[in-house]
This record gives sequence, C-alpha cells and structure tokens, in this order.
Amino acid sequence: MIALLDYGSGNLRSAHKALLKIGADVRVCQRPAEMRGAAAVVLPGVGAFDDCMNAMQRQDLFAASRAFIQSGKPFLGICVGYQALFERSEEFNSCAAGLGIFQGSVVRFSAKNGLKIPQIGWNQIEVVQRNCPLFKGIDSGSYVYFVHSFFPKPQDAGIVATRTEYGETFASAIWRDNVFATQFHPEKSQRTGLQLLKNFVELAK
Repeated sequence: MIALLDYGSGNLRSAHKALLKIGADVRVCQRPAEMRGAAAVVLPGVGAFDDCMNAMQRQDLFAASRAFIQSGKPFLGICVGYQALFERSEEFNSCAAGLGIFQGSVVRFSAKNGLKIPQIGWNQIEVVQRNCPLFKGIDSGSYVYFVHSFFPKPQDAGIVATRTEYGETFASAIWRDNVFATQFHPEKSQRTGLQLLKNFVELAK
C-alpha cells in the first residue's frame, strides 16, 4: 500500500489518479494511524511552504513523516513536498521549520533578465545520477512539468539526481538512500511522469 499524505494540498487528486493509473494500491492518509502498514509514502504539494508545514504539524504528519523516513522505506516528495524535506524556506519571510532531512534552504528564482516567475510549463531534466532507481528508463533531456517560484539549494551536491536550467541551474530532483523528491510534477508529466511513479512503486514491493 502507498500512503498519499493529505494535508490539504491542491494537487492531491492528480497525484492520486496518477498512482491509480499505474496500478498502485493507494490510501489517502490524513493522520499517522492511517499510514500504518504503508510500504511507501508520497508527500505531494502545491502552495506555500509554511501552509504545508503548519498543516502537517496540526495533523501530526510532520513527526510521522520523519519516522517513516527513518524506517528505510521509500519516501517521495513532490513540489512543496520536495521543499519540505529541507531546513527552511525564504518564501514570504517563512517562519516554519522544514522536516530537516537535508541541509539547505528553499530560495526564489531571480527575476533578472526578464525571467518569468513562476516557472509554469514544460522543461527538460538532465539526469545526473544514472543509477537513481527513480529514473530507470527515463532519458536525460526528457521534458517534465513544473509550477514553482521557489526551489531548494542542497548543501550536499551529492544528493542531486537531476538538474534543470531556468535562468539558473537548479536541483530539480534529489535522491539519498530511501528518500526521493522532485520539484516537477510527475503526475502532470504524462508518460515520463508515469514511468517515474511506476519506478517508485516498484521500490515498495
């Protein structure tokens, strides 16, 4: 069973539908008790960093997510769910603490050279870690779908799984041990995104 965490994120339905499409057994979870027995967890996200973290704290999903990651089972963060894995965010003078699984901050794109912010639409990924199981069967140069104004800057460059160029080069996906995360939305990235989700679900078997 894949636990899909529901803390009020706007893209929960899309993530749910995509996981069902690839044949995953999915349970939408609002409380830690509902995560019991999960083989893997997906933390989706659309919206503000603080809203995400505060909602997770209210629903006791903050500590439950940290505990699940420590169990060694596969964990996937998407968009704000990716940003949540870091220590802090610069978004709107954020005060909420992130999960702190990785060192680094979430920063905003620079508006220099007329760059349109947020980045909305299709962009390419450069696969940096070819051995990352999340990107099995996915070529470097593949297009995926982004909607974001902020992105994490990991202190450890070794966790970067893919890079993307949008005015500057940023880490569009990361991987360490059992933890995977993408700034892009696999549930909106058509065939490439479904392959990525299928790869993740395979890790839970």
